Amino acid sequence: MAGAAVLGRLSWQAGTVSDIRTETAAAVSIAIDLPGWAGHRPGQHVDVRLTADDGYSAERSYSIASAPQPGRVELTVQRLPDGEVSPYLTETLQPGYPFELRGPIGGWFVWDPASPGPVLLVAGGSGIVPLMSMIRSRAAAGSQAPFQLLYSARSPADVLYRAELAERQRPADGLRIDYVYTRSVPAGWPRPPGRLSAADLPVLTRGDDPPEPPASGIGAAETPAVFVCGPTGFVEAAANLLTAAGHRPAAIKTERFGPSGG
Repeated sequence: MAGAAVLGRLSWQAGTVSDIRTETAAAVSIAIDLPGWAGHRPGQHVDVRLTADDGYSAERSYSIASAPQPGRVELTVQRLPDGEVSPYLTETLQPGYPFELRGPIGGWFVWDPASPGPVLLVAGGSGIVPLMSMIRSRAAAGSQAPFQLLYSARSPADVLYRAELAERQRPADGLRIDYVYTRSVPAGWPRPPGRLSAADLPVLTRGDDPPEPPASGIGAAETPAVFVCGPTGFVEAAANLLTAAGHRPAAIKTERFGPSGG
C-alpha cells in the first residue's frame, strides 16, 4: 500500500462502530468496521467527521492505534473538557452507531514491520497511540526487532493500554518499557515525579542497567530508529535531549499535536 496518500484524493468512508473499550477515565478505544478499508501503515492517522442533523459538521484528526488489517481500524480518543468532537466520541458514541472517516494519511512518521533494526519509541501522554500501532504491528508481523518504549504520563491512572503493555513486556519478546510520571508515582517508585530529563535516557539509549536477558534492550552499539510523539513542548524537549545524547537528528522522526477544538 502506498505511504502518504494525497488528501484531496481520499474519499470519506462510512463505517460502523463495532466496539468501544475504556482505557482511562478520559479515554476510550473505538473499533470501526469499514468494508472498504484496505489497511494502513503503523504510525498513520485518519480524519474523522461528525455531522449534525442540521448539516453542521466538524472534523478532527486521530492517530490509528491498531495493527493493519482489512475492513477494520481502531482509534483511541482522549476527551478534552472544552472539546467539540472528543466529548461525543468518548461519552455518547455507542456500538452500532455510524462512523465516518477518511484515510489513512501520512507517509513519513511510519514504521516498516519488515525492518529488523532496533526502534526507540518516546511517548508523551496520548502520543502513545501511533506508537502502540507500531508495537501491535511488530507483534502481528512476528518481528524480532528490538523495541524500547519510554512513556511519559501524568500518573499511573493516565497510562493508556496499561494492561496490554504489561502483557507484551515479556523478557524474551524484545520489548522493553520504561515509564516517567510527571505528577504522581506509584508507592515505592524509584523516580520522583517530574518531566523527562537527560537522566531518563541512558537506560534506554546506551544499554546501562540492561534487563534480563540483554536481548530485551537496545545495545549501546546499536543505533535505533527513533519515533517521538506527544504535545508540541514535549516533542521538542525530547528531541533536544535525544540529540544531545548522540542520536542523529535525521534518525529522529516526530509527530506533535497542540491545542485544538478537541
